Amino acid sequence: MSDEVKRLYRSKTDRKLGGVAGGLGEFLGIDSTLIRLVFVFSVIFAGTGVLLYLVMWLVVPEEDDVVVVKSPAKKTPAKKSAS
Repeated sequence: MSDEVKRLYRSKTDRKLGGVAGGLGEFLGIDSTLIRLVFVFSVIFAGTGVLLYLVMWLVVPEEDDVVVVKSPAKKTPAKKSAS
């Protein structure tokens, strides 16, 4: 199992406006086009898609702004030899 933590960020490479859909797609492991369609349907049917997109654009950091801090590796105690 990997100790790497997935982080949500706005994509700099897969973006149409602010990179929100690209970052969400990468975070969730799905195509960003599906995320964009969800935003469009949310705008049409619920009216909340624009507000949600704008809030995420402001809150989610951009790809280069993410600082990854790795925790020190756990040390396993050495086995004592029987003397």
